[in-house]
Amino acid sequence: MKKISIVSPCYNEEKNLNAVYLEVKNQFENLKNYEYEHIFIDNASIDQSPEILRELASKDKRVKVIFNSRNFGHIRSPAYGLYQATGDAIILLVSDLQDPPNLIPELIKKWEEGNKIVVAIKKESEESAVMFAIRTLYYNIINKISETKLAKNYTGFGIYDKKVIEVLKSFDDPYPYLRGLIFKVGFQVDKIYYVQPKRKRGVTSNNFYTLYDLAMLGICTHSKVPLRFFTLSGFAIASMSLLASFIYLIVKLIFWNSFQLGMAPLIIGLFFFSAVQLFSIGIIGEYIGVILTKITKEPLVIEKERLNF
Repeated sequence: MKKISIVSPCYNEEKNLNAVYLEVKNQFENLKNYEYEHIFIDNASIDQSPEILRELASKDKRVKVIFNSRNFGHIRSPAYGLYQATGDAIILLVSDLQDPPNLIPELIKKWEEGNKIVVAIKKESEESAVMFAIRTLYYNIINKISETKLAKNYTGFGIYDKKVIEVLKSFDDPYPYLRGLIFKVGFQVDKIYYVQPKRKRGVTSNNFYTLYDLAMLGICTHSKVPLRFFTLSGFAIASMSLLASFIYLIVKLIFWNSFQLGMAPLIIGLFFFSAVQLFSIGIIGEYIGVILTKITKEPLVIEKERLNF
């Protein structure tokens, strides 16, 4: 029998853990030709999640649990969970049930057809229309500037052959942008589409900072366009400034007594160029931050405990 690994990262998901466990279990009751393991990787939850996971692991040996020593964030922890899986194929399925478990049979079917990677794409979402529009805009932008073609509205939900996971491990990236790395490996990719349901229980731990961090990681990891844009824009602004100074000089020489330079152009120019410089330094800082994170070679997570492995 082939083995399927389900990897569910979680942080403060006490209201969803039993439900996602049962949903996955129900799906595999109809998949008689497969065995499975369900790996939960808990990012140092401060609610009742650890107790619930211990109870699930005690009554079902297919449930395996990793407890992180602290919260290592929403980028490192899921990647580490994937790397611990032992199945012939691995499905990344978040614990809040916004990745529908009923798509598991279809994902497995697509994988059995020879696709090493099958990604699930949100064609619509029952979440905030504004947030969905912002996410779509982001994916449109990153696809325009990225050196690797990425999938719009893909959040990591999908099935990956164990060969793909082995390649991802070989990148040895301490801060991996999985949504991009998946498309760097070069294996055949298929897609399925779904409508993302609204979160029914609990409150998401994502906030503006975590979403911003993920967005900037994607841009800095997969594109040099922002850096080159500011190099070219610096040259263009310098050229325009030089041209403007010549025009001012000529007009002043012609209308010496009547033409007043005034303070407004100087103040506007000063604030404009200061803003451009700060924005440019900020972008450069983001790239330096990503470089610093990667060269420090910290472990993805540090385990406190694991169950049923």
